[in-house]
Amino acid sequence: MVATRNHPKPFVATSTLDPEPTPKPSPSKRTTRSSVVPEDKSQSPPKMSLPSTLTSLAPSSSTSPIKSRTLTTLPPRSTPTARARWSHTPSNLTLLWLAISLPLVLWDTGYILLRPHTLPGHWLHAPIWTPYELYGRVDMVYSPAAYWNGLGFTGAQGTVNLIETAMYGVYLYIVYAYGKSEARQGRGAPEKEKLGVLGKLGEARTLEGREAAVAVLIGYSCFVLTFAKTVLYMLNEAYSGFEGVGHNDVLSLIFLWIIPNGSWIVLPLYFGYVFGAEIVQGLDAATGADKKRS
Repeated sequence: MVATRNHPKPFVATSTLDPEPTPKPSPSKRTTRSSVVPEDKSQSPPKMSLPSTLTSLAPSSSTSPIKSRTLTTLPPRSTPTARARWSHTPSNLTLLWLAISLPLVLWDTGYILLRPHTLPGHWLHAPIWTPYELYGRVDMVYSPAAYWNGLGFTGAQGTVNLIETAMYGVYLYIVYAYGKSEARQGRGAPEKEKLGVLGKLGEARTLEGREAAVAVLIGYSCFVLTFAKTVLYMLNEAYSGFEGVGHNDVLSLIFLWIIPNGSWIVLPLYFGYVFGAEIVQGLDAATGADKKRS
């Protein structure tokens, strides 16, 4: 017999057979959970009261949080084609003055710049410049002695005349090439009804667009140049003690010197004012100043 010894720990009886396995759920069958959790009224949190400053900012339940907006219809913008185009409307009276004055200025310029051939006794004097023999005795600036003594003011005046005449020619070309005759009242002329049988002089020849702007600018410059040149001519005589015309009697001085030269002061000053008013009107239309005043 084998003697048994005492083991420090008692043996635990174990089964050699595995316990029955726990059945696993089928993959096709899944447990569903309820999406609605019943409310436990007994554990609901206590209600909190908002401060008065916040309750005043909170939207009222009676009003909708989205406010309705009122649509306003804006007036349609004016297109460039709808705007009235600025126009230059010289009257037939203005054109008549130019038709009379330009040949006279050319006649005077030719006499001055073609000296000595246009002086009395020279080959170009008769018959074109024969009247200058008389005028040279009225105004010594035009006399042969002024030329032979080297008076330069006469030649300087003739050169300005040439520039002035060329500018008037460009103005008339633009007016007749791009303008059209209309029965409307022209600028710078009395009303057609007051002119009677000469009512055509009050009608206009109208230009529009860029051609109108160029024409009125050239015309205004010409009238200012004519006015300034004639005033300078008469002031030169006054500051020299009327050395050139002081020897004349009163009637000769009035009819042969004051009236002819005064016409080239009064009328260019008036037409320059008319053209200047047109320029200001065009600038007002471009800047919108006329709409602001209205």
